[in-house]
Amino acid sequence: MPLDHRLTPEHEELRRTVEAFAHDVVAPKIGDLYERHEFPYEIVREMGRMGLFGLPFPEEYGGMGGDYLALGIALEELARVDSSVAITLEAGVSLGAMPLYLFGTEEQKREWLPKLCAGEVLGAFGLTEPGAGSDAGGTRTTAVRDGDEWVINGSKCFITNSGTDITGLVTVTAVTGRKADGRPEISSIIVPSGTPGFTVAAPYSKVGWNSSDTRELSFDEVRVPVANLVGQEGRGYAQFLRILDEGRIAIAALATGLAQGCVDESVKYAKERQAFGKAIGDNQAIQFKLADMETRAHMARLGWRDAASRLVAGEPFKKEAAIAKLYSSTVAVDNARDATQIHGGYGFMNEYPVARMWRDSKILEIGEGTSEVQRMLIARELGFAG
Repeated sequence: MPLDHRLTPEHEELRRTVEAFAHDVVAPKIGDLYERHEFPYEIVREMGRMGLFGLPFPEEYGGMGGDYLALGIALEELARVDSSVAITLEAGVSLGAMPLYLFGTEEQKREWLPKLCAGEVLGAFGLTEPGAGSDAGGTRTTAVRDGDEWVINGSKCFITNSGTDITGLVTVTAVTGRKADGRPEISSIIVPSGTPGFTVAAPYSKVGWNSSDTRELSFDEVRVPVANLVGQEGRGYAQFLRILDEGRIAIAALATGLAQGCVDESVKYAKERQAFGKAIGDNQAIQFKLADMETRAHMARLGWRDAASRLVAGEPFKKEAAIAKLYSSTVAVDNARDATQIHGGYGFMNEYPVARMWRDSKILEIGEGTSEVQRMLIARELGFAG
């Protein structure tokens, strides 16, 4: 089926709205917040009022009644200016709210989704551990049923949106039993913030995404109701694989935005920067570098929109999502490197957005499935055993 990459009038209106917000609201503030490693609460509140956290959810749960393409459009436009803000939205929707929407009970949806869609509360998903991420068999966190409660013990690492002042819950994967062959049965369980025994560590000191909240979590005899189980017992990891498939489209859109932002900043700089009596953009070497950067961003955009269109249409999209994530994350790193080179010494100064983009780009080849994992998934879809 050929892809019509053109946006509908509604999607184009959304794109323009978020573009203006990113340039008028995010851009003037985020540099100082980033250098101080501060979470952008005011920006997040405004995003909530705009309905961005509710984009792909039905109106009956407080959402905007949009789709995953709409979410990707918003993420791309935000990431053209800043990735910390974009990943806060991506994680809040794809990891915080989407598991409840896809697998939660009606009671869980009614309790949590309106607040999550409004941006009043952020949700997080606790999957990764020091010895377990893609390797589900390495999960050490346990949840043992005691009457009408789960008792959770263990730890998680690299969890986004898990320790802000407005974080309301973390959905945690934990071993709740063993299969006949000895492999762990993993379930997903909601742990509200502030639950006794649930400890959130100080924020990590990171290379990039410095205005995004990322923390280590620990669970010491944490008790929550049995009703906090999300979906089927023992199906937690399988459910999260579905979440990751969709999330890769969102990360691809974010990566595309960063790649395009590098083009935006570099074109502007190349027209303004004078060397040897002329703008550096008059040099063919710079023009060719910019042409390559624009080509990469354009192709990455087609990739994530194709995957999103397949998801929205109810068609298989696993391979296309992996391709989009693999390619766009590579493109983001390549464009950030070239943008820094075009800016020269100024590209190494944090006052310039490309320095922030360079610091933010590398994690895109790691988070929500490394580039190696994407290649593995693509090869499997081609018929090769893992």
